[in-house]
Amino acid sequence: MDGDTLSLIWVALAALAAGLVNALAGGGTLLSFPALVAVGVPPLVANVTNSVALCPGYLGGVLTQARDLRGQGRRLLVLVPAGALGGVMGGLVLLATGERLFETLVPFLILFATLVLAVQVPLRQWVTRRLMHKAREGDESWAALPTFLSAIYGGYFGAGLGMVMLAALGVTLSDTITRINAVKQVLSLAINLAAVLYFVVAAEILWSMAAVMAVAALAGGMIGGYLASRIRQSHLRSLMVVTGCVLSVYYFLR
Repeated sequence: MDGDTLSLIWVALAALAAGLVNALAGGGTLLSFPALVAVGVPPLVANVTNSVALCPGYLGGVLTQARDLRGQGRRLLVLVPAGALGGVMGGLVLLATGERLFETLVPFLILFATLVLAVQVPLRQWVTRRLMHKAREGDESWAALPTFLSAIYGGYFGAGLGMVMLAALGVTLSDTITRINAVKQVLSLAINLAAVLYFVVAAEILWSMAAVMAVAALAGGMIGGYLASRIRQSHLRSLMVVTGCVLSVYYFLR
């Protein structure tokens, strides 16, 4: 078995695990991105390829919560363009960063994503409490600004984007946590898709790896959905936080 085949198997397994983890606790990028770097892919190219590979998984999240989007068309008309524009802007900033600087930023990005994952539960609880005590819905158009700013991060790196976006929406919108989470799913898809479309035109993408990883990530998501009631998400989340910390230290020391 040659090196290229072994590399494809390795990144496929990592994407399978990433899809499973994303379905259960989040943080799958902390597995798939380092796997690409481990087989010799430059960090910036790995980040772009990883974004392409995991993009289909966001569609699954939207389809799962489609019924919770009813009556939110007007809200989405404002927020989706802001998210898509931010995603493209994040992609622009990423490619302007250059390989050397991005490699320097990798440990900080992983550490940030790990911290977001670590505070996921209290952050979601805070958003839920805030929504319960907010006044009735008024003008929400200003929510486009934090959506745009969060989307820039999503287009740039994206790990932990879901919780960053949920916090931004929880501050600016008035609704139930379930409906806002559905909006978050749509925005995550729009942000990632916009960035990916830009990358297709302007960046180097390892298509063979991206294709294999996309299939594996979808399979992992299906397995994660099946195991959702059989695995304690808190234990898996703790494992991912430890993994993120170890990876961050490793990249700091490189």
